Amino acid sequence: MRIASYNVNGIRAASNKGLIDYLKEENFDVVCFQELKAMPEQIDEGAFSELGYHLYWYSAEKKGYSGEGIISKEEPDAVHCGVGHELFDAEGRVIRLDYEWGSVISAYFPSGTTGDIRQSVKMEFLEYFFDYIQELKQEIPHLVVCGDYNICHQAIDIHDPIRNAKVSGFLPEERTWLDAFINSGFTDSFRHLNPDPHHYSWWSYRANARANNKGWRIDYALVSHSLTPNIQRAFILPNAYHSDHCPVGVSLAL
Repeated sequence: MRIASYNVNGIRAASNKGLIDYLKEENFDVVCFQELKAMPEQIDEGAFSELGYHLYWYSAEKKGYSGEGIISKEEPDAVHCGVGHELFDAEGRVIRLDYEWGSVISAYFPSGTTGDIRQSVKMEFLEYFFDYIQELKQEIPHLVVCGDYNICHQAIDIHDPIRNAKVSGFLPEERTWLDAFINSGFTDSFRHLNPDPHHYSWWSYRANARANNKGWRIDYALVSHSLTPNIQRAFILPNAYHSDHCPVGVSLAL
């Protein structure tokens, strides 16, 4: 099963930039989308269905904001939207598909770059999501937790760790949280197979950052330790230009 995660920064805009043709070429089994910025009725569902996908959307209540979706070649046994938290569910932060073998989660973590209030919301989300996943693992031990975490884990994951040391997304408390989350029973699939630097999944639109590969690795496909032996490949695909992010993902032998 080839699972991709892609913050499309607006699924309608990404579709206008060739997203559908790209998906046809890549032929992922599952794609987790973040930041839909659209209601389901605003999405050209036929274009995705024609590729053989079942479609599951979880939009934010606020139009043009946030939102999640997962498309899957295999029909899941169940679909779960939200985590039982009023604010995070209103913002469409988490969707989960359950299969016979386990579950795929798409999560869009809040950004704290707009100031202290949203940084506080982000830290609250981190605490709540940690507890949600720990409880879920008791019921479903085989998890693939994809998404835009809005956190660079280590210095190797950001182009300039010194200048960004006090910037949201690379704060010590955020990185400590990601340490604890991974150590609670997950494998960073990309780093499991790729120890080299200069691999990023997001680039600012400013200062020609992408052309100069001055990026951040903030998108992940974390897998439960129980699935680590099943990892065949982990990937970042920087040649996809439908967003300021690029797809990341993992191939699992199931």
